[in-house]
Amino acid sequence: MKFFENLNFSELFSKKKIDNNLLDKFEELLIESDVGTEIASELKEKFKKEKIGKEIKDEKEIFEFLGNQISKILEPHERKFDDLNKNSPTIIVVAGVNGVGKTTTIGKLGRLFKNSGKKIVFGAADTFRAAAIDQLELWSKKIGAEFIKSDLGTDPASVGYKTAKFAEENKLDIAFIDTAGRLQNKKNLMEEYKKIFTVLKKINPEYPHETILVLDATTGQNAINQVEEFKKISNLTGLIITKMDTSAKGGILLAISKKFGLPIIAIGMGEKDTDLYPFSSNNFSKILVNNK
Repeated sequence: MKFFENLNFSELFSKKKIDNNLLDKFEELLIESDVGTEIASELKEKFKKEKIGKEIKDEKEIFEFLGNQISKILEPHERKFDDLNKNSPTIIVVAGVNGVGKTTTIGKLGRLFKNSGKKIVFGAADTFRAAAIDQLELWSKKIGAEFIKSDLGTDPASVGYKTAKFAEENKLDIAFIDTAGRLQNKKNLMEEYKKIFTVLKKINPEYPHETILVLDATTGQNAINQVEEFKKISNLTGLIITKMDTSAKGGILLAISKKFGLPIIAIGMGEKDTDLYPFSSNNFSKILVNNK
């Protein structure tokens, strides 16, 4: 998989010498890949300082330089899975708009922690869609996690409350609370989302310990708007980026990292149970610039 597969860097750098015209085209390609104008300009200037007017041995030299720069930008934002479970129980709210693969991501995260010996409970606080409840219940059965649900249309905050209390009373390690796919421009839906946090804090002021936002890599610049709106309601502690197995350009990660400084926990690369990988800036940057 090449995240920049639609952007032909190889063709761009087929010349033997870097000049200003080529640098401008390089910057345009980066902007098209959703890295944002600030980072595109920053990379262009670093590239210019290092390479302009110099003979290029081969394209690998260019890719290595670019990959190293991207890795340096993203490395401070890596966050390990183990960091998510520092409390007993650890209460984790998982948020995101419709269609980002949120419920599937919870299932995959739960599988990873279950395989490391953790006791897990899933709470189906997306009470507006029967399919979401059913999907999460299937995941709970698949990995052997406990499951909390209520009737369709029940107050989502009540499910969050029951899930946290269940985790406490049964001495579980992690409680994942699934939330409805809130459209960030729907005030009433966001109020329902906010209420979940209010109720959890009545149990323990430190709840939830983590609030993970799931973003779809194909969303592009709109992902920045989603982060902004969810940050208004909750203290986001990490991001998971899904659908990186598609034609997503992937550059949105750099733009988000630059603007918000949020940790990146994992990347979803497919539909299989095992297709969720810890985020590595080094590996990601290599793939990003087609340098396998």
